[in-house]
Amino acid sequence: MKRRTSPVAVTFAAATALLLTACGSGDDKAVDDDKIAGADQGAETPKESVEPSGTPATDEPDGVDVSLPADMNLVFDWEKPKNENEADAMDDAANFFRAIYRGVDKRTTKDASAAAYATGDGLKYAETQINAWIDGGWTATGTLRHYDATTRSAANGKSVEVAFCADAGKFYGKEIKTDKVLKTEPSIEDFDHYKIIMVKYPTGTGLWQASKVFVETKAAKCR
Repeated sequence: MKRRTSPVAVTFAAATALLLTACGSGDDKAVDDDKIAGADQGAETPKESVEPSGTPATDEPDGVDVSLPADMNLVFDWEKPKNENEADAMDDAANFFRAIYRGVDKRTTKDASAAAYATGDGLKYAETQINAWIDGGWTATGTLRHYDATTRSAANGKSVEVAFCADAGKFYGKEIKTDKVLKTEPSIEDFDHYKIIMVKYPTGTGLWQASKVFVETKAAKCR
């Protein structure tokens, strides 16, 4: 079997079917709040601050470590939109996925990166994904490619939908106890389409957090 990035058949807010149509490019183009599911949901102000501390290093874009082991390669093959908010939201959507796989590597849902780049249902999604890998006794290895990204903003400027494809054809599970890499033949199961609702962190630091995650598995449009 191959352990993949898709959500163990779980999508929070029972929303997979709500956002399976393609969304348009979002350069400087706002859309009505009710066109984006969860657009009215701002980021929760946490009890403990995740404010950046010191000068961010290469693997610490917001003062939060999202580094991964050398054999766990997450590729984000996309161009940033011109809209600054959408570009920042896209960057932090990538960091959200890095945070998930950092949790897989560290075998914990309590790493600071998950709390930094996720809130609400987005955080629940991250924790569910990490726990599934931990419970299975797996880590990950190989290259997970993300591409064909689009963005669009809610009119209130507080939410951005980041949509993209993911190809896990060269991304595998690896048994912790044996180091055995679990490979299968390439198939439609390697392709997923994501829509992530990113919300602006309330302190105005430029940080965006994943608040909802919608997934179409076996996404033929991503092949």
